Amino acid sequence: MASWRGDHRRYHRWTVTLLYVHAVWAWVVVIGNGVAGVWALAAHWVQSLRVRALWWSVTVVELAISVQVTLGATMVGAQGAQVGSMHVVYGFVALMTVAILYAYRTPLATYRYLLYGFGGLFLMGLAIRAMFLTP
Repeated sequence: MASWRGDHRRYHRWTVTLLYVHAVWAWVVVIGNGVAGVWALAAHWVQSLRVRALWWSVTVVELAISVQVTLGATMVGAQGAQVGSMHVVYGFVALMTVAILYAYRTPLATYRYLLYGFGGLFLMGLAIRAMFLTP
């Protein structure tokens, strides 16, 4: 049987903190929304880019924002992490932006590619701004 000290060293290399996951997932949100936004904008003009995979990618990156906000809220609530108030505001605004985009998908069906294209780029910008506000 291995000693506690030996087990500790072996598992210490693989320890992943919630802060680390939150920081890495921020890049998933930034890059994913940027790619989906550019793809949707291009699909507005190029018919062949209007494929089902576009909507799957939009759904995945918008869900990634929910995961990111949940990770942040867990860090603040459960671990008592200190964050700036504007960082929290940007997370909330990103979550509300996803809800607004979803709400306007039917009334603006003619412009849905523009809606989700500019919406994705806006979400990317919010995520980048929030990353610069971290202490």
